[in-house]
Amino acid sequence: MKKALLTILLVISILPLYAQSMEGYYYNEEYQIYIRLSLDSANVTVPNQEIYGELAGYLGSKRDSRLWLITESRRVNATRAEITVINDYGSEDFEATLTEASDGTLTMKHRKGSTYKIVVNSKYVKIPKEITFKKK
Repeated sequence: MKKALLTILLVISILPLYAQSMEGYYYNEEYQIYIRLSLDSANVTVPNQEIYGELAGYLGSKRDSRLWLITESRRVNATRAEITVINDYGSEDFEATLTEASDGTLTMKHRKGSTYKIVVNSKYVKIPKEITFKKK
């Protein structure tokens, strides 16, 4: 009886981890950048760039009209995924890891490839290799 009860409690405590979907709109106030994300269903259409079809998501900035498209995604576990991102010209790309915390924040950690950058006041601004977004 104790083993059955312990097993049920363990299963119940693990279930919330699998409920995280890594979907929605995440925003970083400091750099004014965002991620529109749907990793599990990969059904995000990039505005004004429908030719790419449905993707796992994209990164953008309120200060720069260019977008970075998430072309590949792979779940590592319930709270972590690996992504491949290209700019909308296809000339630069990078790989990153996304980790979602229980408080709804999402941390993107650059692993390799081009530097993620945006244009602000006609100058490139490099985004840090590790940056945290809040879910909106």
